[in-house]
Formats: sequence, structure tokens, C-alpha cells
Amino acid sequence: MNSLSARRLRKANREAVERILASRPVLVGIRPAREVVPGMNERLFLHSGPPIQWSKMCGPVKGAAAGAMVYEGLANSVDKAFQRLDDGEIQFSPTHHHRAVSPMAGIVSPSMPVFVVRNKTFGNEAYCPINEGVGRVKTLRFGANDAEVIQRLHWMEEKLAPALDQACKTLGEIDLKLTMAEALRRGDECHNRNKSATAIFFRTITPALLDSELDKKAISSVLGFVGGNDHFFLNLSMAASKATMDSAHDIPSSTVVTAMTTNGVEFGIRVSGLGDEWFTAPAPYQTRGKLFEGYSRKDANPVFGDSYISEPAGIGAFAMAASPAISEFVGSTPSFGIQLTRRMYKITLAKHTEFRIPYLNYEGTPTGICLEKVVRTGIPPVVNTGVAHNMPGIGQIGAGIAKAPMACFRRAARRFKEKYGIEL
Repeated sequence: MNSLSARRLRKANREAVERILASRPVLVGIRPAREVVPGMNERLFLHSGPPIQWSKMCGPVKGAAAGAMVYEGLANSVDKAFQRLDDGEIQFSPTHHHRAVSPMAGIVSPSMPVFVVRNKTFGNEAYCPINEGVGRVKTLRFGANDAEVIQRLHWMEEKLAPALDQACKTLGEIDLKLTMAEALRRGDECHNRNKSATAIFFRTITPALLDSELDKKAISSVLGFVGGNDHFFLNLSMAASKATMDSAHDIPSSTVVTAMTTNGVEFGIRVSGLGDEWFTAPAPYQTRGKLFEGYSRKDANPVFGDSYISEPAGIGAFAMAASPAISEFVGSTPSFGIQLTRRMYKITLAKHTEFRIPYLNYEGTPTGICLEKVVRTGIPPVVNTGVAHNMPGIGQIGAGIAKAPMACFRRAARRFKEKYGIEL
């Protein structure tokens, strides 16, 4: 790489990192997807990961799509839903193509309420559905689709979302970046551990709900749901990360990775200077982790979901040194979390100015994954993740750690050379 090319890359990357650090994502409302998600229509379902055809989707994503058909009233049974999906009655598109993200199976259908998160600094918005629950709870995002799942989705649409939207209107906005920064100091990493962030959110919305015209029973059910789900804030941190990383996307010559995601079949990345092109490789399995009792590795699906937008934004596995508790949850140790965070500094461009790690003397988290550094060092970004059963309708069976496939980054580096004449 000649000096002119090097200067051009440094300038572009400096701009991308500055935009990441300057972003200020805030929650401004909760609305039905059809009202706010760009391009949404009544026969369109969004899915996590890079583009994929229905016939090639993995079991949990198909299970979630079938559940969404029943939820939307487009089928009166899961079996009938599968028939109609096989007949091509629904179009599918990646969430990332619509300024959205969604965890795990990632299915977003028109009626689903989504968080509306605005990047106050740059004006762009991002969207994510509401978290349904964690652990052994059967949820659509893990491919479950029984009557309990559908009933919960309807309650979230009819009761939970309007109450939360009313609280947002009362408060004006909720500063998600500030919440995430505080949660990191309290032991979260804001991807697989959101206990502190959820508690802060709970404390924030409670006065607004108590001052509302909602009856006591409604307020109790909403607060009970939020307070009883330590993972509730995950979807908010995802939308915050998406709004942040989109502001750094499409900067010519920048090697900053602005998205990592997987549909359970392929893992894909986007790079700022390469626009909306996807660079994919087979989705990995967890490399270490914990499975719930009664399950083995042969039951696990390759990792999937959009929640890996967390790591490019400087949280998640990149912040594991801040969260000793998450190390145990994913089958590891606190010392491993510290080692992992320190390793991620080698492939990033900056230390976050607000996301700080107490156990590392308040150093900022590794932020701004650099394509050139990943290729040069051979160190893949690491993500922490939930694990789903590979059959539709079963749900979550564990959690663990996974490595982004190096093939994605090598393909992106080759494309970068074709586009800019610069070999990374």
C-alpha cells in the first residue's frame, strides 16, 4: 500500500470512527412495523442475516415464519402456514435492507411493534421488535410457534407496545447510549447480559407509566413483563447499535465493518467503503458454550441473528471483560472474557469514549472493526450468542461463543482491491 492510499484509508476510517463515537441513539417510540419500517408491506416478512430464499432457510427461521403467518391471521395453523409459505405467498427480505435488526430467527411481520430508535447526531433511524423473553421460554425468535408464543405476540401488540409508546411520549426520549454506558459499569456487556440495562430502563419508564391513565392491572402486567425479563434491553441495544453503525456506512475507502449478521445458513458482513454488498461464508457453530440439560451439540443450529451488530458498535463479546457473569453463562471464565476483549483491540481502530470497562481501569471498549487488521492479523471478530435447536418449533437450547468466518473478510478484501486498487 503506497503512502497516498494509506492516507486515504486513514482519513476515511477516522471519519467512520468519529461518526460511531459521536452517535447518540435514543428511543422515541414503539410503532407497528408497517407504519415505520421502510418498504414494509402486508406480504413482506423480514429475516435476520444476508439474503436467503425460503427453500434454503434453516429450521428455526422457517418455524418463526410459520408462527408469524398464524400471528398475522394469514394461516389458521402452523401446518397451513408452511403450505402457504411453500407456495410463495410471502416475500422475504433481510432486516438490514430496511434499517432494521432482529435477534436470532429475526422474523419481523407487518403487525409487530418495533422500537423506533433515532440517532440524534445524524438523524437516521433504526428499528427492532420487542424482546419476548429468554432462557427456556419458547419464543418466535428461536423458531417456536405454538399457541403460547402467538398469544404472547398478540398481547405485546395490543397491550405492551401502546403502554411503552405512551411512556416514551411522556418522557420525550430515552437515551440508550447513556443507559448502555452505565450498564457496562454495572456488569453487562449489552448483548447476552442485559440485566443492569433492563433494570435502568425499568426504573426510567416506571414513573411515566404510574402517571399515565392506564389502570393498575395494565401497569402491573407491563412492568411485570419488563422486570421479569432480564434480556428485555437486548433489542434496544441492537437498534441503538444499528442506528450507530448505519451512520458510519458507505464512506468511500473506509475499511470499517458496519454489519455482521447470520441467517443460520450464511454469515455475512458489510464494509463501509464497499456499500451494500454482502460478503458471506457458511454460518459457524459455537466454538464453546453451554447447552441446556437434555441437549447435545447435534441438536444445535449454526448461529443466526442480527444481534452481532453489537460487536461492531463496541459492546457484546468485545466488552466481555466488563461482565464476569456473562462468561459463566456462555460456558467460560472471567479471565477468558478479559483475554477476549484484549484480543479484539488488535483488530479495531479505537477505544470507545463512553463505553468503558472497570476491570481494565476504565479503558474504552474495542470499537470499529477494521477489515485490513482482521485480514493482516488473521484474528476473526468473536461474538457471543444464544443457541437454538435446529428443528422448528423447539426454541433456545443454550448459549455460547462463535467466531466470524475469516472467508467473509478475505472476500471483502479482494473486492476492496478491485474497487480501490488497494491490497489490504
